[in-house]
Amino acid sequence: MTLPPFPRIAVCASERPEAEVARERLTALYGSVPEEVADVIVALGGDGFRLEMLHANMARRIPVYGMNRGSVGFLMNDYEEEGLIERLAAAGKAVIHPLQMDAWTDAGQAQSGLAINEVSLLRQTRQSAKLRISVDGKVRLEELSCDGCMVATPAGSTAYNLSAHGPIIPLDARMLALTPISAFRPRRWRGALLSHRATVEFEVLEADKRPVSAVADSLEIRRVVRVVITERRDIALTMLFDAGRSFEERVLAEQFTA
Repeated sequence: MTLPPFPRIAVCASERPEAEVARERLTALYGSVPEEVADVIVALGGDGFRLEMLHANMARRIPVYGMNRGSVGFLMNDYEEEGLIERLAAAGKAVIHPLQMDAWTDAGQAQSGLAINEVSLLRQTRQSAKLRISVDGKVRLEELSCDGCMVATPAGSTAYNLSAHGPIIPLDARMLALTPISAFRPRRWRGALLSHRATVEFEVLEADKRPVSAVADSLEIRRVVRVVITERRDIALTMLFDAGRSFEERVLAEQFTA
């Protein structure tokens, strides 16, 4: 999607005071239209707020340009008030595809959600989770005893996945990261890199004794017994980055950070 020379901008802010102040200042300088008629969204906050804006506008797939007024800001551009129109015109694009999570609970209920970063399975109690993991219909790990496990997209590989010692994946690699969270048995299993076409299935073992929740970004489903994860290539979401500070460059630089 190419932005028009004078795009209609929706300036949106998180609840942080500094983000609200920035929204007022940018709106005074450039104006702001409702999200549903905008050509581009300028998201003011942290990485979580940018993801929130991508989720909220997924149906229209409006490009999101983030400026850091939050705490992390790995996915955000620097906050500057001058030259916004020029920055938008020169911005590079990063196209990402979300994961679809289909989950079934012990009560027989089915629920689905989309995740831009990752789908995580997490233990709900002091008891470790026990998971059986299948890839494309074949059991690859009969039993994983752990705090949890996740499937991360390239865009999400530098978030929770990286904190759990998972691999960083370049955006154009067309791969997914399958990463355990505090694996107990097998202790030395570090996860796997999978094709983006893979279907990953988790079965929760001893679900009554060891309840597990499934989380797709901010959507949490508790007491799941089965979760199936696939990539939605039919949904393309666009993030905009300042020229010279592409998402690919940030991912590469992160791999050389001590």
